[in-house]
Amino acid sequence: MPVSESQPRVSVIVLTLNEELTLPFCLASVRNLLAEVFVVDSGSNDRTVEIATAAAACVVTHPFANYAAQRNWAQENLPLRGEWILQLDADERLLPELVDEINARLAGDCPADAFLINRRTIFRGRWMRHGAHYPVEHLRLYRKGKGWCERRLYDQHFLTSGPTARLQHDFEDHVGTDLKEWTTRHARWAELEAAEACGERGTEGTTVTPNAFGDTRERRRWQRDRVYARAPLFIRAFAYWFYRYVLRCGFLDGTEGLIFHFLQGFWFRFLVDANIHERRRGVRTA
Repeated sequence: MPVSESQPRVSVIVLTLNEELTLPFCLASVRNLLAEVFVVDSGSNDRTVEIATAAAACVVTHPFANYAAQRNWAQENLPLRGEWILQLDADERLLPELVDEINARLAGDCPADAFLINRRTIFRGRWMRHGAHYPVEHLRLYRKGKGWCERRLYDQHFLTSGPTARLQHDFEDHVGTDLKEWTTRHARWAELEAAEACGERGTEGTTVTPNAFGDTRERRRWQRDRVYARAPLFIRAFAYWFYRYVLRCGFLDGTEGLIFHFLQGFWFRFLVDANIHERRRGVRTA
């Protein structure tokens, strides 16, 4: 059961859909956080809800439109008692050192309204430390009323209207344990990104500002929107993979790195371009 107070400091929000294999580890990782936990489920037909209930999380069911809509709906409609909000996916876990750091930083007066946290991608049990995939900062912890998820179909980041600080310790994102599910999700995301790139379904509201000299989120958005997006279709997928796997030493991540950097750094980007090409030729209209 998560550590709690009469007035918890943090409200943890976890999005789920058939996450019985990953959710137990996610919930266990926040057990010592001074927090309440909400699981927002979008229609699981496995043991996800049972697992969340057994862990003393508050389970709420809400139809899923997209990640941004689900996250923003959750923080706007759930009875959150914490002063702070922590947004997680079911396959993400806080390191014990990060839990201790959050408890300590929020114990007294905190001048920041949000915190950037580094993410470790764990692919099939191995940490992807190379290939420009670490360190990567994400804004996931913010004061209630001071943060929201940008309204994009894919690659959404959280934004804040207040001052931001950094936490020293990391959280983990465990991916690729089921390659069939992993590739199925990426195929779906490729269609969403292509639709957005072709202007069929654009972004709404404030988004991360591209900045070559900003934090990790802003630099990566600059690289994506100002450099990668202007490169020729298909060629850019090859170039991006070469940059990650060769120039940024992704090959040092071993066999798991070979699979990960090829699938996520080349195959997925190539599939996005194939969907864009399909749309531009008028092969499909939706």
